[in-house]
Amino acid sequence: MDIDSLEHLLAIESIRQLKARYCRWIDTKQWQRLPELFTDDCTFDGMGWGDSNADVHAFVSGVSKRHATTISVHHVHPSEIVLTSATTARGIWAMEDFVEWQGPDALREGGTEKGFRGYGHYEEEYRKVGKDWKISFLRLTRLRIDPVMADAPPARKGQRQASPDWLERGRGAN
Repeated sequence: MDIDSLEHLLAIESIRQLKARYCRWIDTKQWQRLPELFTDDCTFDGMGWGDSNADVHAFVSGVSKRHATTISVHHVHPSEIVLTSATTARGIWAMEDFVEWQGPDALREGGTEKGFRGYGHYEEEYRKVGKDWKISFLRLTRLRIDPVMADAPPARKGQRQASPDWLERGRGAN
């Protein structure tokens, strides 16, 4: 594969920005925007709910229902990204997520747990569609899941809540 060094770096940076949007849009519950991050034929695996190889519609529907009453925090750490052609790539992201259900249905597992902290990896494939890189396959693997117990201190919201459109609007957004 012959790809210019600058194009190589730009592709990797575009994929990193794509993944950052994925985490932010999940945590700020921007369900209507989420599908634009994926190719039309993207499949998902290892989400812990639904069928393996779910499509984009099933993924967004499932994640929006599962996270409707949660406080979630998704972090990804430095990635390994390999371009497999000028328009395809593969990546691995170490990840950590925190999910805590809120409200009257918050308790799970017989009333002893109200969430979890998970650690693992996202294994992904990407495809360039027009000028944009998109996720064409997403698999979540888990190395460890720690429960958030029902008697854990209640969540405190941060001093300022996220501004979902801050990048587009700037300081006037919130």
